[in-house]
Amino acid sequence: MKRLFTVAMLMWPAVLNAAAPPIMETSKGQTRILGSPLEVVLLLTALTLLPAVFVSATPFLRIVVVLHFLRQALGTQTTPSNQVLVGIGMFLSILVMQPVAGDVYEHAWKPYEAGTATASQAWETGSEPVKAFLLRFAREKDLRLFTEIAKAPQPKTPKDLSLLVIVPAYILSELKAGFQIGAVLFLPFLVIDLVVASVTLSVGMVQLPPVMISAPFKILLFVLIDGWNLLIGSLVKSLYT
Repeated sequence: MKRLFTVAMLMWPAVLNAAAPPIMETSKGQTRILGSPLEVVLLLTALTLLPAVFVSATPFLRIVVVLHFLRQALGTQTTPSNQVLVGIGMFLSILVMQPVAGDVYEHAWKPYEAGTATASQAWETGSEPVKAFLLRFAREKDLRLFTEIAKAPQPKTPKDLSLLVIVPAYILSELKAGFQIGAVLFLPFLVIDLVVASVTLSVGMVQLPPVMISAPFKILLFVLIDGWNLLIGSLVKSLYT
């Protein structure tokens, strides 16, 4: 499993930048074939891990959670659709992760392609920028929790932790951050719902659901304040800090 996870993490920047040529010359002048049956099987098997890595170990998690909360707060049901939300999350995640992917590609994947680094060396080198990014958002409490669960020795610094500990801690921290942002998003729209419900009940409009009246007001408010620009801009800026 560790081998497959390694290959999946190394393939991520390669997909963003360039595909590896099937045959190349190493630094010693020897021809190295990347299309050996075993390597092809490992790479194809690692493709099954790439969606999980992308969804869980990138800002995609926070972005999609926040956008789903926003849709529920607006009361627009299926607008934007799930496909649109996933597309927004995917491209924003690629934008945020591009510097990290570039570092992994330059310092890990290219030496591995050229034959100047082994898979283990590429893993160690490539995991450093990934760890640095994940540790910026992983809470110390979550890191301590998964360190105890994994029964790993206490590290001197967080960078000494394994990705098998950092990634779950990052996921838990991002879920909490996404829910916190979602709760804040709900508050102004909840106030509109309460006001509309109070007015409709006071005038005796019990047959008309308050949500039918409050939905246009919530959408209008969101458009007037340029909500998409504010929300997406704040999300992306918070991930760059």
